[in-house]
Amino acid sequence: MTDIVDDLPPEASHRDAERAFREAGWTPSGAGDWALALRSPDGVAAVRISPFDPVGPYTAALYREAAHTGQVPRLFAHRRLAGGGDLQVMEWLHAVDEKDAVAFHTAIAERAPHVAELVDVVRRIHARAARALPWCGPLDQNPSNIMRGSDGRLVACDLYYADGPALYAMAGSDPTRFVTLLPESERRYLTEIPLAESGPWDEASRAAMRRGIAVADAARADRDA
Repeated sequence: MTDIVDDLPPEASHRDAERAFREAGWTPSGAGDWALALRSPDGVAAVRISPFDPVGPYTAALYREAAHTGQVPRLFAHRRLAGGGDLQVMEWLHAVDEKDAVAFHTAIAERAPHVAELVDVVRRIHARAARALPWCGPLDQNPSNIMRGSDGRLVACDLYYADGPALYAMAGSDPTRFVTLLPESERRYLTEIPLAESGPWDEASRAAMRRGIAVADAARADRDA
């Protein structure tokens, strides 16, 4: 499965990545507000592909650095995509009862002994993300972020998130400031996230945001020339 990632060209976008996985037989398994997911032909893995995800590298770092706890998903591959996209190949996960998810979140918040090592990694990487990203939100306690691996263990996933409402509000209302906070190479496809849960987002509004950002980028380039 990592061969697909390895074969992607250096400038592959989220569209290129999705096409490559689909051509290899991976099938759609859902979409959220930031990414879509495809499942491997053998059912053991999933790939999460986002057009724009500032926190993706920190989530991948959590999966790598907390792997020894067994309380995060197994990460098989991670790749940043051109324009600020993010790709993660991980084990296929299953939903859990909400009470189990809430209990696990509570254990993380209280640094219960059985999750202490996980919590230490979670907090360390979150602090890094908060220092680097203007819109890094607090830890996400959505019950859907606690899932179960194929071996039955509970795992925490997607604990980090960008404050989308604040980020997009600034992009729309104050693009001049927005372009100074996030390089173009990390936000090229910010209007292409799926918004499967909180949408719809009409194309006219997306186009207007792109125009405003393009004008701000051009004005900044003129000032820096």
